[in-house]
Amino acid sequence: MNYSTIKKTAVAASLVAALGFAETAQAQTPTVFGGRSQYRTWSIGVQGGITTPNTILGGQNGFGQKVGYFQNKVGEYYGLTIRKQFSHLFGLELEGNRGRIKTYNHELAANGGVENSLLAKSAETSVNWAASLNGVFQLGTIDFMRRENAVNFYAKVGLGVMAHNPVQFSNNDFTGTEVYNNEGQWGEEVFGDREATGDRDNRLTGFIPVGVGVKFKLSEVVALNLGYTMNFTDDNLLYGPVRYDGKQKFSNVYGGLEFTLGSRDKESLTFTNPVATLYDELKDPSLRNEVEALKQRVSTLEGTVDQLSKDSDGDGVSDKFDKCPGTPAGTVVDGSGCPIKFPEAQQLTESGSGYFAPIQFEFDSSVLKTESYATLDKLAKDLRDNNSSVTLDGYASAEGTEAYNLNLSKDRANAVKQYLVNAGVSASSITANGNGEANPVASNDTEEGRVQNRRVEIKK
Repeated sequence: MNYSTIKKTAVAASLVAALGFAETAQAQTPTVFGGRSQYRTWSIGVQGGITTPNTILGGQNGFGQKVGYFQNKVGEYYGLTIRKQFSHLFGLELEGNRGRIKTYNHELAANGGVENSLLAKSAETSVNWAASLNGVFQLGTIDFMRRENAVNFYAKVGLGVMAHNPVQFSNNDFTGTEVYNNEGQWGEEVFGDREATGDRDNRLTGFIPVGVGVKFKLSEVVALNLGYTMNFTDDNLLYGPVRYDGKQKFSNVYGGLEFTLGSRDKESLTFTNPVATLYDELKDPSLRNEVEALKQRVSTLEGTVDQLSKDSDGDGVSDKFDKCPGTPAGTVVDGSGCPIKFPEAQQLTESGSGYFAPIQFEFDSSVLKTESYATLDKLAKDLRDNNSSVTLDGYASAEGTEAYNLNLSKDRANAVKQYLVNAGVSASSITANGNGEANPVASNDTEEGRVQNRRVEIKK
């Protein structure tokens, strides 16, 4: 490649790198809908299609003497892709292709610069290999309200190098006498243009691919990929000696399959719709809390089924580890399944169907513990069966400011209320209060006492 080619290549490479860096930096910024580690980001693809010696932008290739004289012929073009998705908007793709580009001219005309005025009516360029690095920009989807999309539109631009050899023929059907074939002589001076390359069988040319396409999700692993790419080269000998001097271009239409790599337990970042996820996790905090609670519950149930035997007394400790079997339903127990002794100020609430212990919470948290589910399920059933009401008094230990602890205690009471409402209890029959640090049941000077003070008391 000459100095002009190197200069243009460097400029285009800088542009692609800058775009990639900007999108990568954006993707590395933590977002509410999760980082790349939550998704599958690598994919490989196979594709095949045809080439034409022009583009949809119009104009003519250098082999045509005037518009209408040169004819487009199709050649085969096929290759592989490897792509890394950095966000739902941007990815980098390494693409490799090979194939042929064909064209011919109605009129027999002398090729400028060829000795003895050798005549050519058709030209075929063998692309022995072409490699490019592309930035792929995802433009939009059809299923905006779905968490994962089924259709995805994209545009791409990149920078590449191809090794090719043009052959010109005396007939317009790519047969007959070869009036031009420089294979084995590239690197020597050709029409005043000396190639600085060690590959004597191919001419090396820089090119810029610009294209658009659409992907259809066929399964969690496979997608159908359809696209169109215009390739702008830095070469006036793409088809050999031409009737006017200018940089040549060609285009290719392709179809193929793309395979997403990685665990099927993760979503593909290519088809992930952040709009639905953002709504769930940013716009609706109550729904977010419900989802987190459900995730914990499902995880607990799955773990119990897969790893532990049944829990006969329903105290949350499996029979395998329960040192105090047969404890009454709703009894607060420790890790060995034995009842916890509470101070007199923290008595259990009695109803017609059993006892309801205070609901405990972790430090600075209003997320329900999984061991609270059994008690709350019993309470919900009792409220539904008896059409009765309940008062929930939330409390906090003494760490932090009083104002903060007051809000935290309200959040804890509302978390219990939300669980009961989800279990079918009428919201109008539930009163949730936040009392902050008031009415401690144990000393806040010790961690054991503070653990007991982080609670919601149930009063019927």
